[in-house]
Amino acid sequence: MHNYDEPVYLISIVSKILDIHPQTLRQYERENLIMPSRSNGRIRLYSQRDIDKIKLILRLTRELGVNLAGVDIILNLKINIDSMEKEIAELRHEVQVAKSAHSVAPDKSLVTKKSLYEMIIFEDKE
Repeated sequence: MHNYDEPVYLISIVSKILDIHPQTLRQYERENLIMPSRSNGRIRLYSQRDIDKIKLILRLTRELGVNLAGVDIILNLKINIDSMEKEIAELRHEVQVAKSAHSVAPDKSLVTKKSLYEMIIFEDKE
């Protein structure tokens, strides 16, 4: 089995798998929506990640009626969201590590301060 990011599929195979014309794939490349790898002979090679991205593009255009400019915006927003979600997961992990590393009294809490990611221990006022 191939790695998810390993470019192994020719344009003709991808077009058959996805039931689209090879020219459509070339157009997506011209619009910078996809960037297949190139072999030494300049042959386009697609990875499974590329195929999944093309499936998303096809869903956006065919099912939801989004034009290619809109697809570009959506894909860029998706990249930003994925990056932020990863950062949030890392920060949550850091908070969990900090909570378990320091025994915090029940009347104290750990919180994050705005975007500085500073942990502050404070006493709850009841």
